[in-house]
Amino acid sequence: MKAVIAENLTKIYPSGKKAVIDTSFTLEQGEVFGFLGPNGAGKTTVVKLLNGILTPTEGICRVFDTDPAANPVEVRQFSGVVTEHAQMYGDMSGLQNLIFYGTAFGLSAAESKTRGIDLLEKLELTHAENRKLDTYSTGMRQRLSLARAMIHRPKILFLDEPTSGLDPESVQSVNNMIKNLAEKEGTTIFLCTHQLRYAQEICSSYGLIANGDLLAAGDLAKLRALIFSGLIVSIKSDRCPKDIAFTKTGEMDYEIKVDSEAEIPAIIKRIVNEEGNIYNVAARRLSLEEIYFGLLDKRNAEECSGKGAKND
Repeated sequence: MKAVIAENLTKIYPSGKKAVIDTSFTLEQGEVFGFLGPNGAGKTTVVKLLNGILTPTEGICRVFDTDPAANPVEVRQFSGVVTEHAQMYGDMSGLQNLIFYGTAFGLSAAESKTRGIDLLEKLELTHAENRKLDTYSTGMRQRLSLARAMIHRPKILFLDEPTSGLDPESVQSVNNMIKNLAEKEGTTIFLCTHQLRYAQEICSSYGLIANGDLLAAGDLAKLRALIFSGLIVSIKSDRCPKDIAFTKTGEMDYEIKVDSEAEIPAIIKRIVNEEGNIYNVAARRLSLEEIYFGLLDKRNAEECSGKGAKND
């Protein structure tokens, strides 16, 4: 069973704004899926559609074979949601909040307390379990929000900027928990963020969205193939043969695209044979950030080409 299915998902608000346009993707159980794009790209709208908070204008979506629009309560019984600014009860302690939400999800008070204490320990909040939430820092509130969303052991966890406001140690703690949830418990993670470099470190697959339009979805290899799947070789040298296609990025810095590592030695030999001095050589593949902007440029070029053809 697929964790998530979206087919031609579209949401148009009464104002006429197209928040999500003809979006299709699927997720397997246990994936850590990065849903990436700038603020206003449509990420939150898709999460609301998948949780039954909004109804699609067109298309369908399913979460573990359940229609969120028709059965929103059922979906929320096996999903957890962490927003950037979660609402909890400030006059209750961290542990009391977890017990309250655990019982709201159908757990007994005793089970909620046991589960809450375990989560507080994993998220390094044990020292503050009896303190009122109003005394928590922003980072502590964010970690407690994650614990609240996990209290009932959801099959899918929707996270909106889960590391916002966290210090480096807390970020590492949250990241480790996300990875363990996916790898050891089979929890599907739907991670919304505009931080592409962060997403590349933690996610196994990605959906890239801009202005409500899904540019592409898949793992890094699939996404790279849409732009360039080879290597980018960075060379610091006092010369580069003119018949080699390169991009000059600095006074002595060059970038050359190759299909494989096997091409690199010949390029180095060419430079040396022409009495060039080489100071550094490094090879890398396109980053997620480069892929995103490459796909965005490609889409914009196609739109401009289409407009030009219409004007002709």
